[in-house]
Amino acid sequence: MGKLAVLSLSVAALAVLIGERVITLRHLSLYYRELTQNYLPNCHHIEGIECGAEDITILENGLAFLSTCVKHPDLPSYSDDPGKIYTLNLLDSELKIKALNIKGDFDKDSFNPHGISLYTDDKDGAIYLFVVNHPQGNSQVEIFRFVEDENALQYIKTIKHELLHNVNDIVAVGTESFYATNDHYFTNGILKFVEPFLSLPWCDVVYYSPQTVQVVAGGFLIANGINISPDKRHLYVSDILKHKIVVLEIQKNTVLSHVKEVDVGSLCDNIEVDRESGDLWLGCHPNGLKCVFHDPNDPPGSEVIRIENILSEKPRVTRVYRNS
Repeated sequence: MGKLAVLSLSVAALAVLIGERVITLRHLSLYYRELTQNYLPNCHHIEGIECGAEDITILENGLAFLSTCVKHPDLPSYSDDPGKIYTLNLLDSELKIKALNIKGDFDKDSFNPHGISLYTDDKDGAIYLFVVNHPQGNSQVEIFRFVEDENALQYIKTIKHELLHNVNDIVAVGTESFYATNDHYFTNGILKFVEPFLSLPWCDVVYYSPQTVQVVAGGFLIANGINISPDKRHLYVSDILKHKIVVLEIQKNTVLSHVKEVDVGSLCDNIEVDRESGDLWLGCHPNGLKCVFHDPNDPPGSEVIRIENILSEKPRVTRVYRNS
């Protein structure tokens, strides 16, 4: 009788724990949010990217680079084709995308691009594109040189490291150095589900250079987008389940110190920084539960959020664009 009582109490405690975790995760996913449309005038639908652009980054001359057709185990896929990198001249009235040809000894058939970052070398003006790649579900970083007159990417090298195990996004700070976010601690599929279910803050930011590879910041529920301030003194990281943008100061030894967190009230994915004003532009998921289930009859929608004066005592957070 005593064993039965212990078993009954254990089952009841487990049920309570699971129930509490489900409720917490639903709130973290902002399941209750309904999107209010907020259109902008003069918007144009860009044809030819039906499989989606996971990340976009922009050169100072207005040339945007788009990472497309990522295959993610937790999300639906809209194409069996390998991923591609496109360019889009934002100053061109026609607004047409162009696929970049990849040159060199690179496996294009398994290309699965995720986060991207551009770096311009001050010495010779060469432009490098860093791409998070997930061939066969793995994580690695590809470095290309942009050959503008050929509309091509020249493959340079692939970077793999045990600390770069679940890379989501990247920001380049040199021709072979970067900061990157890991959006999970575990690599096992079941344990990757357990992480957010138990709200384990084990995700981190990694600094990589040919001389040094180290974890430089941690404590994130899920670390997604990352970018750098125009003066190269601060990093911005999206902790997507906390609905916050975390501001980190770069120290001389590349380690990061926590400065502040800005609440944005949405599950923000990628971050683009205006080089002139320093404003942050965020691509966000207003409802994480809908995003995961992705019912075409009840789409999750997306929104763009702008943060002005993020380093001030009172940053201004504005929902600029919302679309179902």
